[in-house]
Amino acid sequence: MKYRALKQHFTQSLTMLYNEPESTILFFIALEKVGGLTKMQFLEQQQEAVHLNVENGMLSVLTELQSGKPLQYIFEECFFYNLRFKVNANVLIPRDETEELVDLIIKTARPRSNSVKRILDIGTGSGCIAITLKKNLPAFQVSAMDVSSEALRVAKENAQENQVDVDFILADIMTYSADGKYDIIVSNPPYVKDDERIDMHENVLAYEPHIALFVRNDDPLIFYRAIGEFASISLNPDGQLYFEINEFLGAQMVKLMASLGFKEIRLIKDLQGKDRILTCIR
Repeated sequence: MKYRALKQHFTQSLTMLYNEPESTILFFIALEKVGGLTKMQFLEQQQEAVHLNVENGMLSVLTELQSGKPLQYIFEECFFYNLRFKVNANVLIPRDETEELVDLIIKTARPRSNSVKRILDIGTGSGCIAITLKKNLPAFQVSAMDVSSEALRVAKENAQENQVDVDFILADIMTYSADGKYDIIVSNPPYVKDDERIDMHENVLAYEPHIALFVRNDDPLIFYRAIGEFASISLNPDGQLYFEINEFLGAQMVKLMASLGFKEIRLIKDLQGKDRILTCIR
């Protein structure tokens, strides 16, 4: 089989799950991982025969993709804010919207000058938020909490891989009490309502951890309320609270944070024009 024919077979075999641009992107990512060929090298060699080990490897990846398994889980890695992260079924695959949240914090963090500066990431998963913040805000002490020991195991590997020192805490925010104060608290907690499952891609439903995604319809702000109450007593005065939120719950989030006494509450739209980030100050 020639490289051009391999690409055609690969992309056409994914038409039930992905559109053509998406399947083409998946092909080139897989080709570079399996065969070490960049897109430019493919264009130069597309009429040449594919090495048998590369062909078998690509067909193996294709089979897993056809089952709905995300490419990030197949290779157990993804890139977030230009850093490499290990991911597996115990953690969510980091999203572009979360990169926007992290970028906002990096650009707007206001460390106090004459004291230890501390950040807490609640529900850290792969550790992508905490690790990226530490990498870009090295003056801060960064802690990261999760209720899942399996997720924390992945996060610790990612911290080591990216050569940063993060303090990891195995705890449930619903019952956790801090032994100190923080300047910044950030969280991307579960916020997808059960009745929104129908709109989600099958590969998310089948492979990503539901504990990190879904909340009950009757109380979709359960984690935000707990984190807000925690932050109201665990942030330093004028400490900053950052959330990634459900695009349909922005007004409810503003009302909740106001009821907890926070000020300067802001809803921020993501690059898709959806209410995705909420920030406020104690």
